[in-house]
Amino acid sequence: ARLAESGGGLVQAGGSLRLSCEASGFSLDYFSVGWFRQAPGKEREGVSCISRSTSSSVYADSVKGRFTIYKDRAKNTVFLQMNNLTPEDAAVYYCATLYRLYCTLNTGAYDNWGQGTQVTVSS
Repeated sequence: ARLAESGGGLVQAGGSLRLSCEASGFSLDYFSVGWFRQAPGKEREGVSCISRSTSSSVYADSVKGRFTIYKDRAKNTVFLQMNNLTPEDAAVYYCATLYRLYCTLNTGAYDNWGQGTQVTVSS
């Protein structure tokens, strides 16, 4: 069971990126999926998650209205569309899975993590 993030990179403030979290060896249909980020010197924090049961989503206040999480079942991938990026969004972004009906932004609840993808935002 493996998760692979991709789509990070360098973008100017105000720009957009789309991150991908592709699962291999298992189906994301059975898991809730979360996106998290960790900036240097800071704790890992929850950004957004999508529930397995209803595909309902949750967002951190800091990204509401700018980020969108969605799932492509055919690709077994969860995406995080990030718009209007600011330097405060710069971090390593991770995806993780949770074997529950409903997702949470609590990092401790997740037990399968990807390796992360770097997002850098220039001002």
